Amino acid sequence: MSKLRTVRGMQDILPSQVGLWQFFEKNVRRVFSAYGYDEIRFPIVEFTELFDRSIGEGTDIVTKEMYTFLDRGGESLSLRPEGTAGCLRACLNNDLIRTESPRLWYMGPMFRYERPQKGRFRQFHQASVEAFGVRGPHIDAEMILMTARLWKALGVEKDLKLEVNSLGSNESRKDYIYYLMEYIEDNKSSIGKEIIDRSKQNPLRILDSKSPKIKDILLDAPKIYDYLDADSKDHFHKFLELLDQNSIKYSINHQLVRGLDYYNRTVFEWKSDSLGSQDAICGGGRYDKLVQQLSGKDISAVGFSIGIERLILLLDEVINSDSASDHNLDGYFICLSDESFAVAQGLAEEIRSSLPSFNLKIHYGDEKISTLLKRADKEGAKIALILGEEEINNKKISIKDLRRSSPQMKISFTEISKELTNFIK
Repeated sequence: MSKLRTVRGMQDILPSQVGLWQFFEKNVRRVFSAYGYDEIRFPIVEFTELFDRSIGEGTDIVTKEMYTFLDRGGESLSLRPEGTAGCLRACLNNDLIRTESPRLWYMGPMFRYERPQKGRFRQFHQASVEAFGVRGPHIDAEMILMTARLWKALGVEKDLKLEVNSLGSNESRKDYIYYLMEYIEDNKSSIGKEIIDRSKQNPLRILDSKSPKIKDILLDAPKIYDYLDADSKDHFHKFLELLDQNSIKYSINHQLVRGLDYYNRTVFEWKSDSLGSQDAICGGGRYDKLVQQLSGKDISAVGFSIGIERLILLLDEVINSDSASDHNLDGYFICLSDESFAVAQGLAEEIRSSLPSFNLKIHYGDEKISTLLKRADKEGAKIALILGEEEINNKKISIKDLRRSSPQMKISFTEISKELTNFIK
């Protein structure tokens, strides 16, 4: 029989790894809620047309990377390759944008058929924020403040640096692309035909090349800043002033673009030096024309997405996975006789009712007590609750502290919940 295996580029997240994910998710909920953003949830499967219209039919994501299939009714469906289009579709379907200016966040899996590598998978996870209906630079700055506060809460603020840029309006960008393509054509012998052919579909993407050779060639390329329209320039300067006022450190990267075509004006990325070529942990910016593109309504929008797998790689260097978990064991119930299992279950239910935050596990098995104490210690429990024939007869539980050197105690059944409050984290 052949060995069962995961689909390439899709990974299991094991119990030993989940603590870091829980730590991240808990802080995401706390920080995003602190800024007044509401959680939204929407399907991972959408009609393919949604991504054709939002991302662009000719992009690599749509033509090469989407998981697309026909359902039994003959409809073309796709697993979501990113979240913004689905979030916007949910807002439009449920009339959220007309009745209010929603500020939303979501978290979950995305899917792209790419070459798996460190920090990049075919099923990957993102935590994202979207804000609709606010045109000024203050909301752009709030996106940066929110992410900066999250990095601090996670303890990775020293590992990340912020890069910003402006892509201007659609009109000014067309002017810039004309001169950029002229520069590319002048350097075609050095750049290579394949890259030039790809750049014709989306010329700005060449600025995001990871090739050291291409990066060197582009050092003298025209800068998009020099072609910004007056309104975009003013918006960008005010955005930078807000960052300065809030003591946010940043650098302007004139070659910073985003991977999707719908961005305009402010774009930004938080990067780490610890992840090799896949250095972007979080990226976002404005996409003022996407709502109009999908609905005909001229409503501005801005947002960002965090690559959770990449951030977990950073967290793994600074935080212990077990200590990050919300579900660490406080107590480990060791039963020394058949009768004690039933008694332990009853007592455990009373403890869980009285102390909802006390995490308690009952071991069902007949190993030696020395073996069970080692197992309790290995699973991270703070105390072992020991119940044998003697304890049942005396209606007391033996308590052994697994984290400190102290004498074993005996506590009556009626006092157990009160005494265990001393061991709650």
